[in-house]
Amino acid sequence: MTDPNQLLSEPALANQHQYHSLDDTIEHCIGDFGWRQFFESSILSIAWFFDSQQTFISVFTDAEPKWSCNNFLCNNNNMCGLPKDSWSWDLPAHASIISEWSLECASPIIRGLPVSSFFLGCFVGGFVLATLADSFLGRKKTLVLSCLLMSLPGLLNAAVSTNIWMYSGLRFISGLGRSIVGTCALVLSTELVGKKWRGRVGICGFILFTLGFLSLPGIAFLLRGSSWRFIYLCTCFPPVFYSILVYFFVHESPRWLFVKGRKQEFTETLRSLANSPETRSSFGDHIEWADQKSQEHHDIYSALNILLKKRWAFQRLVATMVAGFGMSMIYYGMPYGLGNLSFNLYLSVALNAISEFPASLLAFFLVAKVNRKGSLLGLALLSGICSMACVLVRKKGMQNVLEVVSFSSACTAFDVLMIYTLELFPTCVRNSAATMVRQVGLLAGVLSSMLVAASRKNRWLSYGVFGVTTLICGLFVLLLPETRGRTMCDTVEEEEGESREVHNGV
Repeated sequence: MTDPNQLLSEPALANQHQYHSLDDTIEHCIGDFGWRQFFESSILSIAWFFDSQQTFISVFTDAEPKWSCNNFLCNNNNMCGLPKDSWSWDLPAHASIISEWSLECASPIIRGLPVSSFFLGCFVGGFVLATLADSFLGRKKTLVLSCLLMSLPGLLNAAVSTNIWMYSGLRFISGLGRSIVGTCALVLSTELVGKKWRGRVGICGFILFTLGFLSLPGIAFLLRGSSWRFIYLCTCFPPVFYSILVYFFVHESPRWLFVKGRKQEFTETLRSLANSPETRSSFGDHIEWADQKSQEHHDIYSALNILLKKRWAFQRLVATMVAGFGMSMIYYGMPYGLGNLSFNLYLSVALNAISEFPASLLAFFLVAKVNRKGSLLGLALLSGICSMACVLVRKKGMQNVLEVVSFSSACTAFDVLMIYTLELFPTCVRNSAATMVRQVGLLAGVLSSMLVAASRKNRWLSYGVFGVTTLICGLFVLLLPETRGRTMCDTVEEEEGESREVHNGV
């Protein structure tokens, strides 16, 4: 791999001989948080807003509307055993796919198919598309592609879907695109700033995810009684324009450019991001680039090969994926299970979304002050216990409190886990690892949506299972090394050298 010191001209090296690694070189150029970094990291954080909307949009578009009896022959227990003219929906039939396509008496598997298809698409996309950002396409172009792939099927759903099968197929394609939106934005934004600002920039993305989640009950409430298709139109047009904004106004990651041996773009990017004229002028015009460049990471699936064949990488990947699976059972499952508890859907989703704000602030504090392993263990314990308590407690108010605490703890844990994952893996595989950790969580989303559909009469199948799974999976963080305060590595060799130093107590 190219020596980062070879990127600087002789005069620059003479003035900056203290910078011995790529991390030091980049830190010297972009360590301070300038207006350009603020502008680009803000743009990138918006991707999380759209990510969240498409993740949870089915809470409203696929909800079962309330219904009422039309005559005294009707009872309020089971509409499926009643004559069709003895009951009616409280809202127009086009308000939900359940009422528009007469799915009220369909099996839980059929009714949960769109959500499961979306999460399955996310899971598949996490493995098929994640390596694009680490290989030839780069972080920025992959983000643009994934945003378009996520939003365009939603527009098609609004325009042409006529049955549950077509709708579920388009949701699967949308999930494919959504699978790498958040992680591409997270990795790129943290690689455009210095180490002091990485955690804060990452948390900003999580806050925008919360705002996207919070926007949904507002949009759905304003459009109540209107077709579910309008919700898709309102949430899928903006990401198309956002993709154009990212393409023209955001830089590619300098770390990725360096690993790929793209000298000119690497130099121009650092110069553009540099926060002072002195730094720009000190970065040499004539760069000595090594004749032999490593080809180790140029294959589209080389990142996946490294993660599977390197023992330390595989162990870290498995441990983080298992931990992410457990936390995601609550994180993705609870919003879909709110209809099974005894309180208002719009209010409950809004409370869940609002609870993510303190969760993000808590994650901000934990990332800066507390070891990763200890914070994740504590949050998994709290979230799991409160989830199981939702089944045991009968008071509506206490149910609501426990559900919010459990969900908020899972949100904080997931935020910390994502930052932890970025620190555990080097640049050459970072996006692939972070994407797979996130997407295996969406496999939990597939399972949790089915559990929710099957638990309308037995909440242990949802909230009880969520809690137990979170408690068990949270223990896997004990297998991971602590990373708080560590320098982010860029190559496999650097990561292995760093691990040896830590193991030897250097």
